[in-house]
Amino acid sequence: MILMNAPGAPEVLIPADVPMPDLAGAFDVRVKLHAAGVNPIDTKVRKANMYYPDRLPSILGCDGAGVVEAVGSSVTRVRTGDEVFFFNNGLGGAPGNYAEYAVVHEDYLALKPGNLSMVEAAAVPLALITAWEALIKRGNLKEGQTALIHAGAGGVGHIAIQLARYLKARVATTISSEEKAAFVQSLGAELAIDYRQDDFVDTALEWTEGLGVNLALDTVGGETFCKSFSAIRLYGRIVSLLSTSCDAKQLNTARLRNLSIGYVQMAAPLYFGLHPARVVQTGILEQGARLLEQGILKVHVSRTLPLVGAAEAHRLIEAGHTLGKIVLKIA
Repeated sequence: MILMNAPGAPEVLIPADVPMPDLAGAFDVRVKLHAAGVNPIDTKVRKANMYYPDRLPSILGCDGAGVVEAVGSSVTRVRTGDEVFFFNNGLGGAPGNYAEYAVVHEDYLALKPGNLSMVEAAAVPLALITAWEALIKRGNLKEGQTALIHAGAGGVGHIAIQLARYLKARVATTISSEEKAAFVQSLGAELAIDYRQDDFVDTALEWTEGLGVNLALDTVGGETFCKSFSAIRLYGRIVSLLSTSCDAKQLNTARLRNLSIGYVQMAAPLYFGLHPARVVQTGILEQGARLLEQGILKVHVSRTLPLVGAAEAHRLIEAGHTLGKIVLKIA
């Protein structure tokens, strides 16, 4: 497994040996991990260890996929030998998935889509849950509406484009290369805006005949979030995945346009121990699994690295411009 003994640069992620985890409760399941997804939140926890600063060493990694190896006495949702994928731990409070084994409560496990490899399945959970929460629950995106999805070629973005198209919404997205433009258009984006060359506000307004989009999904933060207010129609919505801060003039734009502003942080139920909310997240995975099996949703894995390559995976994510997801292959 990979341990983080102190917060810091990617080099703090080091291989180590620890005992196999035991089943602590009647509803626990031990999963032999085959792959672990790598997410931006992993890099933030590595740098700052902000959730559980007094608990080190820790094992990072919220996303996992593998095979059920052992079950507690009261487990009924899965059986030994089942292939599962899940979003669980990795915030520093309990062991995550940069490891050979993980112990997970049965309610947080979903059966792996049959048409996905373990590597592909491990890339799905947090990105899917986040996109689903942002577009459907917070964003209330409906058929015929328009959505501006920032960084559409990224981990959350490329799932969000497909989910918006499944909802029969029209999609514009920001990208930074011709390769990414072709990629997002292959997923169903109607308009790919190269923000290096074009002002995304002007382009989005032109695309919507001056009205602005119904919903903006901010996966970038900073000035992108604040500037997006001007690209949204009156009484529209913006959902952000990040901490945000805008000046008074920018906030007044949002106020004058009567915008609804929402935030999505899907690690919150995990951090606060909200079991019912986490069961809802599992339900999203189960619904998403059906869409994946039907080919309605697809996940793109741009890089697969061995478990010992966790530090390199973090460097790649922090460098930015990742296409789709990065996954650690464990077995």
